[in-house]
Amino acid sequence: MIVVAGGTGRLGSTVVQRLRQQDHEVRVFSRGMTGEVPPGVDVVHGDVRSAVDLERAVAGAAVVISAVQGFAGPGRGDPRSVDRQGNLNLVRAAGRVGADVVLVSVTHAAPDSPLEIAREKYAAEQGLRDSPIGWTVVRSAAFAELWIELLEQTARRSHRPLVFGRGQTPLWWVSVEDVATEVVRVTLDRSTRGRTVDVVGPEGLGLEGLARRVMVAHGWTGSPRRVPPALLHLGAATIGRAVPTVGRQLRAALAMDALSAEDPAAAHAAAGRRSVDELLAAPRPAG
Repeated sequence: MIVVAGGTGRLGSTVVQRLRQQDHEVRVFSRGMTGEVPPGVDVVHGDVRSAVDLERAVAGAAVVISAVQGFAGPGRGDPRSVDRQGNLNLVRAAGRVGADVVLVSVTHAAPDSPLEIAREKYAAEQGLRDSPIGWTVVRSAAFAELWIELLEQTARRSHRPLVFGRGQTPLWWVSVEDVATEVVRVTLDRSTRGRTVDVVGPEGLGLEGLARRVMVAHGWTGSPRRVPPALLHLGAATIGRAVPTVGRQLRAALAMDALSAEDPAAAHAAAGRRSVDELLAAPRPAG
């Protein structure tokens, strides 16, 4: 049995589909986010912050995949309670049934990262590495499809996407499909236990550069609109205090400007992965 925590999210649902296509027995553990579940998949609704829910979720598991995130979604989760503590809870629960854990983390994961979710994912990574169970960490770059959609949504009638902050830090945007391929591979390949695997796209591009690619793909003219850092700071200190999800988003935008450029050497493993231009040119579902 392979348990996918966060199995109805953008990445988790793709991983579940891939595993079922290979006839693996799969259980989805989800806190209630909507998403299609393939036939034959067991579903346990619950929260990684609940020991009782976790006990039900991991029963009989050989491998547990963590694709959970507390940055956005239903409930009162946040990176500290979900990406850090929730994952640590999941590791302990998996250990009690003797299951391996494949943890999906993020590039730039470090104790001093300016990005909150990267700090909390790093803490979860360390807890997993210190545990006695078999483990693999998959560090993913930002999902290209997600950010393309966000930029398209902010463009609206002006056809000029919003870029939050300076948007110059090169990020190696990667397709969710390519991350899912790697997660499935390491899940089934026990020789990857005790390893950290980076999954990045083939090209480093700042957020402004990504916005311009979106505009070119749609035939939109002009330049992206910009929300300067000063306004992000103001928004985080005002509306961000009242609406925590918005505050996290604004602080994340500021943190992206402060990230160090990812090592281009990591791109050598990205051969054959989908580029931003390929993703923009590919047919997508309407709506």
